[in-house]
Amino acid sequence: HVQLVESGGGSVQAGGSLRLSCVASGRIYKDCLGWFRQAPGKEREGVAAIVTSGEATFYADSVKGRFTISQDDDKNTVYLQMDSPSPEDTAMYYCAAARGPVSYSILMRAESYPYWGQGTQVTVS
Repeated sequence: HVQLVESGGGSVQAGGSLRLSCVASGRIYKDCLGWFRQAPGKEREGVAAIVTSGEATFYADSVKGRFTISQDDDKNTVYLQMDSPSPEDTAMYYCAAARGPVSYSILMRAESYPYWGQGTQVTVS
Protein backbone atom coordinates (compact mmCIF):
# COMPACT_ATOMS: atom_id res chain seq x y z
CA HIS A 1 0.00 0.00 0.00
CA VAL A 2 2.07 2.87 -1.35
CA GLN A 3 0.31 5.76 -2.97
CA LEU A 4 0.09 9.48 -3.53
CA VAL A 5 -3.38 10.90 -4.02
CA GLU A 6 -4.01 14.42 -5.32
CA SER A 7 -7.17 16.41 -4.83
CA GLY A 8 -8.44 19.97 -5.11
CA GLY A 9 -8.29 20.39 -8.85
CA GLY A 10 -11.07 21.89 -10.89
CA SER A 11 -12.04 24.97 -12.85
CA VAL A 12 -11.13 28.45 -11.70
CA GLN A 13 -11.23 31.87 -13.30
CA ALA A 14 -8.09 33.86 -13.88
CA GLY A 15 -7.25 35.89 -10.81
CA GLY A 16 -8.91 33.44 -8.46
CA SER A 17 -7.25 30.86 -6.27
CA LEU A 18 -7.03 27.12 -5.90
CA ARG A 19 -5.38 24.79 -3.40
CA LEU A 20 -4.17 21.36 -4.39
CA SER A 21 -3.49 18.64 -1.83
CA CYS A 22 -1.52 15.42 -2.00
CA VAL A 23 -1.66 12.74 0.68
CA ALA A 24 1.07 10.13 0.91
CA SER A 25 0.39 6.77 2.51
CA GLY A 26 2.09 3.43 2.92
CA ARG A 27 5.79 2.75 3.02
CA ILE A 28 7.07 5.59 0.93
CA TYR A 29 10.02 7.92 1.14
CA LYS A 30 9.00 11.54 1.48
CA ASP A 31 12.37 13.24 1.80
CA CYS A 32 11.55 15.32 -1.26
CA LEU A 33 8.08 16.20 -2.46
CA GLY A 34 7.25 17.98 -5.68
CA TRP A 35 4.48 19.25 -7.89
CA PHE A 36 4.66 18.82 -11.64
CA ARG A 37 2.29 19.65 -14.45
CA GLN A 38 1.72 18.62 -18.02
CA ALA A 39 -0.44 20.33 -20.62
CA PRO A 40 -1.56 18.70 -23.89
CA GLY A 41 1.27 18.64 -26.39
CA LYS A 42 3.84 19.75 -23.83
CA GLU A 43 6.44 17.99 -21.73
CA ARG A 44 6.00 17.48 -18.03
CA GLU A 45 7.57 20.33 -16.10
CA GLY A 46 8.46 20.95 -12.49
CA VAL A 47 6.34 23.54 -10.70
CA ALA A 48 7.54 23.45 -7.10
CA ALA A 49 9.44 21.20 -4.72
CA ILE A 50 10.13 20.99 -1.01
CA VAL A 51 12.86 19.26 0.96
CA THR A 52 11.25 17.80 4.04
CA SER A 53 14.22 17.90 6.42
CA GLY A 54 15.07 21.55 5.98
CA GLU A 55 11.79 22.73 4.51
CA ALA A 56 13.64 24.37 1.67
CA THR A 57 11.40 25.24 -1.26
CA PHE A 58 11.99 25.68 -4.97
CA TYR A 59 9.83 27.12 -7.73
CA ALA A 60 9.74 27.39 -11.47
CA ASP A 61 10.29 30.97 -12.59
CA SER A 62 6.86 31.00 -14.19
CA VAL A 63 5.06 30.54 -10.86
CA LYS A 64 7.25 32.42 -8.40
CA GLY A 65 5.23 34.88 -6.37
CA ARG A 66 1.96 33.19 -7.29
CA PHE A 67 2.23 29.56 -6.15
CA THR A 68 3.29 28.30 -2.73
CA ILE A 69 4.27 24.77 -1.75
CA SER A 70 3.91 23.64 1.86
CA GLN A 71 3.39 20.54 3.98
CA ASP A 72 1.74 19.46 7.20
CA ASP A 73 3.80 18.90 10.33
CA ASP A 74 3.43 15.13 9.94
CA LYS A 75 5.00 15.42 6.46
CA ASN A 76 2.32 13.20 4.94
CA THR A 77 0.47 15.93 3.10
CA VAL A 78 1.85 18.45 0.65
CA TYR A 79 -0.05 21.42 -0.74
CA LEU A 80 0.19 23.73 -3.69
CA GLN A 81 -1.53 27.05 -3.16
CA MET A 82 -2.26 28.64 -6.52
CA ASP A 83 -2.96 32.35 -6.38
CA SER A 84 -3.74 34.52 -9.39
CA PRO A 85 -3.64 31.62 -11.87
CA SER A 86 -3.74 32.34 -15.58
CA PRO A 87 -4.91 30.24 -18.55
CA GLU A 88 -1.27 29.28 -19.11
CA ASP A 89 -1.42 27.36 -15.82
CA THR A 90 -4.03 24.96 -17.21
CA ALA A 91 -2.64 21.43 -16.99
CA MET A 92 -2.80 18.10 -15.24
CA TYR A 93 -0.99 18.51 -11.94
CA TYR A 94 0.90 15.65 -10.33
CA CYS A 95 2.56 15.26 -6.96
CA ALA A 96 5.68 13.14 -6.60
CA ALA A 97 7.96 11.82 -3.87
CA ALA A 98 11.61 10.84 -3.78
CA ARG A 99 14.23 9.61 -1.35
CA GLY A 100 16.82 12.14 -0.39
CA PRO A 101 19.22 13.63 -0.48
CA VAL A 102 18.53 14.90 -3.98
CA SER A 103 20.83 17.49 -5.47
CA TYR A 104 19.17 20.86 -5.78
CA SER A 105 20.20 20.99 -9.41
CA ILE A 106 17.90 18.07 -10.28
CA LEU A 107 15.18 18.55 -7.69
CA MET A 108 12.82 19.94 -10.32
CA ARG A 109 13.37 17.12 -12.80
CA ALA A 110 10.70 14.45 -13.15
CA GLU A 111 13.37 11.77 -13.51
CA SER A 112 14.35 12.31 -9.87
CA TYR A 113 11.02 11.05 -8.55
CA PRO A 114 10.10 7.33 -8.49
CA TYR A 115 6.67 7.79 -6.88
CA TRP A 116 3.79 9.59 -8.54
CA GLY A 117 0.14 10.33 -7.99
CA GLN A 118 -2.53 9.97 -10.68
CA GLY A 119 -2.92 13.70 -11.17
CA THR A 120 -5.65 16.29 -10.79
CA GLN A 121 -6.84 18.54 -13.60
CA VAL A 122 -6.67 22.31 -13.24
CA THR A 123 -8.42 24.47 -15.80
CA VAL A 124 -8.06 28.24 -15.69
CA SER A 125 -10.38 30.38 -17.77
